Amino acid sequence: MPVAVYVLGLSVFALGTSEFMLSGLLPPIAEDMGVTIPRAGLLISAFAIGMVVGAPLLAVATLRLPRRTTLVSLITLFGLGQVAGALAPSYELLFVSRIVSALACAGFWAVGAAVAIAMVPVDARARAMAVMIGGLSIANVLGVPAGAFLGEHFGWRAAFWAVGAASAIALAGILALIPPIPLPDARPRLARELGIYRDRQVWLAVAVTALAAGGVFCAFSYLAPLLTDVAGLGSGTVPSVLALFGIGALVGTTIGGRVADAHLFGVLLTGITASTVFLVALALFATSPVAAVTLSFLIGVSAFYTAPALNARMFNVAGAAPTLAGATTTAAFNLGNTGGPWLGGTVIDAGLGFPATAWAGAAMTVTALGLVALSLRLSSRGRVVASSAGTALRPEPAPSADAAPRP
Repeated sequence: MPVAVYVLGLSVFALGTSEFMLSGLLPPIAEDMGVTIPRAGLLISAFAIGMVVGAPLLAVATLRLPRRTTLVSLITLFGLGQVAGALAPSYELLFVSRIVSALACAGFWAVGAAVAIAMVPVDARARAMAVMIGGLSIANVLGVPAGAFLGEHFGWRAAFWAVGAASAIALAGILALIPPIPLPDARPRLARELGIYRDRQVWLAVAVTALAAGGVFCAFSYLAPLLTDVAGLGSGTVPSVLALFGIGALVGTTIGGRVADAHLFGVLLTGITASTVFLVALALFATSPVAAVTLSFLIGVSAFYTAPALNARMFNVAGAAPTLAGATTTAAFNLGNTGGPWLGGTVIDAGLGFPATAWAGAAMTVTALGLVALSLRLSSRGRVVASSAGTALRPEPAPSADAAPRP
């Protein structure tokens, strides 16, 4: 595996840390900026909105640009977004910095995946992508808790400075180790790739991904205040619980990745069902510190157990669009990351309390289960129709070679 692929993994570590670290920083940000915790939670939605818009848009916009130059530009813009966030004197400027960082993050994901694949042989592509995705998993295990630790002891702005420093290291690695990548002749394929959006299974996959992710992040985005204000844990324990969630994510990704290829719909149904059960349990037993901590780990397992199947499903139904399939999946996940925190903030503002975010999240995952069942039914019906059509069109055995029908 080229060292350059690991550089991309390091870059993804910085991107993922920035995306998710606000879950442990909402209380100090809200206090410093003079806003409510639900309004501070919209900063998570702002990043997700940038990812939703940026992933497909930049995947198409950068098709004809030099890959290495694009990566350098995007990681630089991302790092500057972190610096702007660290220096932001107001909530509004912090909000804008999150959107700018998200656009750069989305573009880097789209281009970085293409670069990683281009630098390795065909039989090493999966391992190359695993390195990049591994950066995101490590961000959940180390980066997010580290951000919460910095926020607890040195102020929330220190976490932004740290991610900015990680971005600078990634930039140096890209400049030193990533070679020029030949551009593919992608223009003739663009119209065909856009054609995937005429398939209702693609939109079902988008909806399932958004609802499954949104249900988890509806509760996870407000996990820090739930742990401190409801479960009664000290603020110093929040980084450890976030790390536990990240460990659960690693466990879930490992198991789900091994099973999803052979049992894709089985993973979707069992994983989303498990997330629903764990979210309901969190809503019911949020006042118990042991239950809250244990369920944080289990929700991490179930959410990321489902993630490989969600990705695979999109590539299965959008196989004719390799450029846009990954970008669409990224957009779908972040559509959930936008709607989940917004819905969580809404129920908190309604006076229902932090445990209500888990109830709202469970409602989203239940809806996702219904759409998975619909998608499975349509897939099964499509296979039956195709099989029946094949039987009906199969010619009768010909009495002789001269009388045989043309293929």
